[in-house]
Amino acid sequence: MAIYIVRHGETAKNREKLLQGRSNAPLNENGIEQCGRVRDFFEDNGIKISRVYSSPLERAVNTAKLIAEDAEIVCDDRLLEMDYGPYEGTSLEHPAPEIIEFFSDFVHNPAPEGMESLAHVTERLGRFVEDVRQYLTDEETSDDTNVLISTHAIAMKGALEYLTPDSGGAYWSIYIGNCSVYRAEVSGGHIGVPEEIMSLAYEPGV
Repeated sequence: MAIYIVRHGETAKNREKLLQGRSNAPLNENGIEQCGRVRDFFEDNGIKISRVYSSPLERAVNTAKLIAEDAEIVCDDRLLEMDYGPYEGTSLEHPAPEIIEFFSDFVHNPAPEGMESLAHVTERLGRFVEDVRQYLTDEETSDDTNVLISTHAIAMKGALEYLTPDSGGAYWSIYIGNCSVYRAEVSGGHIGVPEEIMSLAYEPGV
């Protein structure tokens, strides 16, 4: 029994290095190909997904559908990306000074006014994780159940932070590429420390 957490495949806004947050950008061709590679990885390693939870945004839902074609998909608003507020669509190549300050030290610098706080991201992802834990410990849930969670970069980091309380905020600063996958084993109602099992390097021009 395990939980697999995946960041959605690439979109045009990812390629353009824009904060896309709650905007509903679809996967681009490279993003679709990335999802296929994750699906193949799962098949090659005998990983069968029983249930999928997804952010309701198109790029996350389609990522889930492409990876786990036959699994039931349950959408949950708690898996939405961080709310960037007035900074939605900001170019990461030419960000505002307050964005530069925030990104330079996520742990100690608060999010700019109008943006969702990282503490709130962790709190809502934590509530979601606890619901998944409850589902996996239900007497009617099979011992070989595997769950896939399709979400976004900052939301994914919030889940990882919740599952690794001793991290000290380390996940906020790491890079999680499109279609990167983390795995956490579940045993006796306990969810283990997540480990990255697949990372797709950015491929310019693909």
